[in-house]
Amino acid sequence: MPVTVVVGGQFGSEGKGKVAHFLARRSQAAVAVRVGGSNAGHTAYDANGRKQTFRHLPTAALLPDVLCVLGPGCLVDPDVLHEEIDRIRLGPERLRIDPLAFVITEAHRERETACGLAESIGSTASGTGAALVERIERSSGDRLAGCHPFLRRFAKDPVRDMLRRALDLGERVIVEGTQGFGLSNLQSPYYPKATSRDTTAATFVAEAGLSPLDVDDVVLVIRACPIRVAGDSGPLPKETTWDAVGRLAGQDALVEYTTVTGRTRRVAHFDSGVVRAAITANAPTTIVLNHVDYLGATVEEVVDQVEAAIGRRVDWLGTSPCNLVPRHAARRSTGLPTADTTTDKPKGSRDAR
Repeated sequence: MPVTVVVGGQFGSEGKGKVAHFLARRSQAAVAVRVGGSNAGHTAYDANGRKQTFRHLPTAALLPDVLCVLGPGCLVDPDVLHEEIDRIRLGPERLRIDPLAFVITEAHRERETACGLAESIGSTASGTGAALVERIERSSGDRLAGCHPFLRRFAKDPVRDMLRRALDLGERVIVEGTQGFGLSNLQSPYYPKATSRDTTAATFVAEAGLSPLDVDDVVLVIRACPIRVAGDSGPLPKETTWDAVGRLAGQDALVEYTTVTGRTRRVAHFDSGVVRAAITANAPTTIVLNHVDYLGATVEEVVDQVEAAIGRRVDWLGTSPCNLVPRHAARRSTGLPTADTTTDKPKGSRDAR
């Protein structure tokens, strides 16, 4: 069945939002599903080259005629979602929320702040984990999306029925996973320095309300220089500094900030350990390597090194925040693939990396 699942192979911020947007556009997907909570931001560029970041909506919301879905496994912050809907003027005809999705409240955010999660594990303290705990405890039925005044208009019927109809018609569905394999609550070797849920393709499919038999494409997204969020967020093999990465890339003042908290990300040189584990757990059909321009070598050299380290061929390369090019575009030269080889670059956009 035509379902694509996008997953992260490291510690998040691999560029899953860009990849999910690209795949939805390339495959002319009818439906895009976002899973998880409000603790991860995904970025893509709209048709006018403007950067858009979403913590709840799938990045394919920027494409016309794509139906956006938040599945039953979602943990929804109504205020965050409301802002995103208003920002891109998304009409109710293009958004469906499963009535059983759970609602994040101010009490959940306060609970995470009070117990010091931000300091102890580098949490965003968005309330996502606390909301998940309450859902597991089954202590409150009024936290369901179908009961919330704002969300109720989007949460009339189970999304599984709508998704099944789309699949029966042969329409492509994109499931946009969040965070990365190294943060999995079930599989990360660095637990408890982990997120509140599993981050594999199998879990994302379940959270969306789909069957594993629906999936024909698992896309693993990795980056040349992996990151972790700021603070005591857990081990990061081969950790380095942004100054060192900037010197390799030939870029002054190169630095990245987390989408949700705005804090400086930790950064490292490429390490194959967590990626190999992610490949084993997810059995990807496609691998995307982002940030190849961060290593300061020719594209072909970078890709060869990564492929040798992970034991798999890379299929797509990310050479800027809004560009993906096929693997064969890499060539032995001192520069990156030229603009005429790009496949998903909005008009008016600029290469920031």
